[in-house]
Amino acid sequence: MLEKVNMKETVFKEDYKKRIKPLQASLSALDGPMKAAGLPVIILFEGWGSSGKGRVISRLILNFDPRWFTVVNTQPPTPLERREPVMWRHWLTLPEAGQMSIMDRSWYQEVSILRLEEAVDDLTNLRHMNEINNFERNLTDNGYLIIKFFLHITQKEQKARLEKLDSDKNTEWRVTPDDWRRCRQYDKYYSVFDEMLEYTNTPYAPWHVISGMNDEVRTLAVFRTVNDAVHKALKLHAEKAAVPQTASGAIDPGLYHLLTMPKIQNVDLSPTLKKDKYKKHLKKEQARLSELHNIIYRRKVPVIIVYEGWDAAGKGGNIKRVSEALDPCGYEVVPIAAPSWEEKGRHFLWRFWRHLPKDGHIVIFDRSWYGRVMVERIEGFCTPEDWQRAYREINEFERQLHDWGAVIIKFWLQIDPDEQLRRFEARKNDPTKQWKITDEDWRNRKKWPQYETAANDMLQYTSTDFAPWHIIEADDKKFVRVKTLELINQSIVNRLEKDKKHHL
Repeated sequence: MLEKVNMKETVFKEDYKKRIKPLQASLSALDGPMKAAGLPVIILFEGWGSSGKGRVISRLILNFDPRWFTVVNTQPPTPLERREPVMWRHWLTLPEAGQMSIMDRSWYQEVSILRLEEAVDDLTNLRHMNEINNFERNLTDNGYLIIKFFLHITQKEQKARLEKLDSDKNTEWRVTPDDWRRCRQYDKYYSVFDEMLEYTNTPYAPWHVISGMNDEVRTLAVFRTVNDAVHKALKLHAEKAAVPQTASGAIDPGLYHLLTMPKIQNVDLSPTLKKDKYKKHLKKEQARLSELHNIIYRRKVPVIIVYEGWDAAGKGGNIKRVSEALDPCGYEVVPIAAPSWEEKGRHFLWRFWRHLPKDGHIVIFDRSWYGRVMVERIEGFCTPEDWQRAYREINEFERQLHDWGAVIIKFWLQIDPDEQLRRFEARKNDPTKQWKITDEDWRNRKKWPQYETAANDMLQYTSTDFAPWHIIEADDKKFVRVKTLELINQSIVNRLEKDKKHHL
């Protein structure tokens, strides 16, 4: 793509002044419509050092109300950020609905500059670029507008600009040894940049490769592109809002190997465990998990445990028995309730990325991202298009976590309607547990058939070979507590043995 840029384009100053004024006026008028439409916008700038990214960003933001935008200066990842998945830090910078994020470098650092400087192998780099494409598609599918710029200059021009900065004591601090080395190795970086641009130039998030040789040409091109893209997005948003959203019936889980799962209503719930055996097995499995926790910390293996299931299925009691075996400094339990206003204004996975563990740590989700295809689907909190698309988005999310190195363990706690009613009544009649039973629980119970259908779809379309579901017979609380501990331990052991074989 780089070879197609016209590096000799110029514009007369009078012509520039004439063309820039209406663009400035149009851009300045966008704050209100963007806020009213709830349109989140990401404008990212990549390019050569000294190609003018900072200058054009400074000019662009003058057109917007500072209350509605944030400038993100993306640096190489810190040691703490390196303990998380590659895309983790970028998810955290997402703007909420109606706001704008303007990025001076972005998630493309990992597949360009850092690819060369940290000797990232081609297979890993390809995986990262696929993750970026999935990330951007998921955002645009959920209403985000992404505008991507790459500012291109020649090696000769870059050298001249670096020399000018270096010759002035007030600006010499802006030139680093890395800048000079990258300039000397211009051809290597050119090849990496060009491959990145070609592979991540998609219909939903295309690249705009612009000459940075001339200040006026660069500014006009950026202003015009942003203005046109935002107006087009606002028009599409209005058109979409005018058309009622209906279910298409087309569920796309993505190109993953899905495991065959039984219907939850057909699961045999008769298994039980006697009290004496329960105590013995519980103590044994908790001791085993405590030992494994030390090992995964030392080997920096992250573990993500997800609990889903019927109300009163025993998720809380189960989580308590698991956490009793863990070092308090090495795990977190994340209870998931209805999303806050801050969370509703972003992609539905945003709030879960925020709670991912560092490598070597454990996070336990008491309910999870599967609310998108369960309660949000049934209660109409998202459109049919949203929840039908979410199966693929969730599988892509979990695949990233698996490729990062996480052990993903997912439980569906299954009880029958009669057992649920018995537990509801017991809670209602026990003053110490009345807080656990709400009107919402009774309303959800009346929708048992709808939730059963949604749960079966969830299990069918998101039980992958890298993140399988475990349906747990939960009518007997003692049995389920021991079984889940056994499965957690075995999943961790399997991963550790796999790593050991890999390094032999």
